[in-house]
Amino acid sequence: MTLFDDLPPDAPVAPPEPHARVRMEVAYDGRGFRGFAPQQGGVRTVGGVLASAMERVLRLPAPPQLTCAGRTDAGVHAREQWVHADLPVSATADLPGLQRRLLKLLGPEVVVRAVDMAPPGWDARRSALSRTYRYTVLATAAPDPLRAGSVWWLPGHLDRRAMDLAADALVGEHDFASFCRKQGDATLVRRVTAAGWSDCGTGTLVFEITANAFCQQMVRAIVGTLVEMGSGRRKPGEMLGIIRARDRGSAGQLAPPQGLVLWAVAYPPEERPVATAAPPGAPPPVT
Repeated sequence: MTLFDDLPPDAPVAPPEPHARVRMEVAYDGRGFRGFAPQQGGVRTVGGVLASAMERVLRLPAPPQLTCAGRTDAGVHAREQWVHADLPVSATADLPGLQRRLLKLLGPEVVVRAVDMAPPGWDARRSALSRTYRYTVLATAAPDPLRAGSVWWLPGHLDRRAMDLAADALVGEHDFASFCRKQGDATLVRRVTAAGWSDCGTGTLVFEITANAFCQQMVRAIVGTLVEMGSGRRKPGEMLGIIRARDRGSAGQLAPPQGLVLWAVAYPPEERPVATAAPPGAPPPVT
């Protein structure tokens, strides 16, 4: 006999609840956020407020870990951002209700447009084939206060033809170190499949670029450089040399964040979520 013979047996430990992957289509006005990725120290981010709202609605013990298609920078907007989270199966019983409650808690600043179960193996980041960004410039004599949060206002004329000629050099697989914030030894090689400008009238110019992936500040640095060419401060033929330099100092200024929108994310047809229609008045895609 030992001192422990009369103690009751340990209670059986319940097995952990199985999890299931949920995906969400999210749109947001990025002006009030320090980007998408959650950060420490109370920094307000899109992913942070979304995860906190899900914790509250689903009564989870902690905010869920979110994975997004593209980590937008501070002040950048999204029309079509895709996110996934692995949740306890019991928390996935009422996904329409989850969407309604997230809309109520977060809208209109952050809008969860759709929630459904992800197909097997689907990953918001790794399953994406490409991302498309749009950047809007307003080249007019005076700014438009009603569009101040969604365009980069520049007084005067921009030569769209010059900017298009320069944008042609971006297409293909390149090391985009001249346009990206360097992050350790991570590769900055990206494959751009389309890049060009649309003239939407009344001084509104929209740059659209599609690539397999983007590095930090890449689109804003490209737009800043293209605008210098459109204003005559640089020649369009310089773009290829800037790319080959692989030196951030060789490219132009960063365009401000408010003109940039994560516009669309492409997935394989068998994994493609239901597409969201473009909002009324949206500029046409670049052709």
